[in-house]
Amino acid sequence: MRHGRLRPLLILLVLLVLAWALGLFRYVSLAELEQHRRALAGFVADRPWTAGLLYVLAHAGIVALVIPVGPVLTMAGGFLFGRWLGLLLAVPAATLGASILFLAVRHALAQGTAQHAGPMLDRVRAGLKRDGFWYLLSIRLLPVIPYSVGSIAPALVGMRLRVFVAATAIGIIPGTAIFAGIGAGLDDIFARGDRPDLRVMLAPPTLFALLALAGLSLSAVWWRRRAS
Repeated sequence: MRHGRLRPLLILLVLLVLAWALGLFRYVSLAELEQHRRALAGFVADRPWTAGLLYVLAHAGIVALVIPVGPVLTMAGGFLFGRWLGLLLAVPAATLGASILFLAVRHALAQGTAQHAGPMLDRVRAGLKRDGFWYLLSIRLLPVIPYSVGSIAPALVGMRLRVFVAATAIGIIPGTAIFAGIGAGLDDIFARGDRPDLRVMLAPPTLFALLALAGLSLSAVWWRRRAS
């Protein structure tokens, strides 16, 4: 029974090892995008629906395998499909990938975590049950917190799937919009022989705006507790 619960997580781990062994990671980079940008743009122009579907599936799969190339994938979406369509494709793709990882971890580990939980984890679980949407929304809004952490931690405490999906989809919109916008301008950047400056996410104006949004979501938790 225990092995059955571990199966989804083990499948993800096997796929991750296989992708690493085959060297597939090296194809997800700005250098590869620059080298093949004409062929990729031509494919999107000829088969837009197929290209969009393949992009969503590839993006979701890479996110589920905890491969830390999310910004590159989002920029690729902005480059291939434009700022706004790239955003509309990247958000559900990243949410789907995060949900796959979330379900695999929750199915494999949440029950064992609950059985060995101490008083502190019990309090955390109670807080997440009541205000989990707002806490996760705050995490998703902050670019300095790894995306996989926001998928694994809620799974370990048994967060409900619909709450996880809603907070993830809404919370990643600002950061995804920024990277999709960068991607939309990649052709000009590549033509100049430059590389995009990914530090834009940590630039004071951008970081302040994201921190303000995260603060607003946490203030909702404070208000709910004050009103109750």
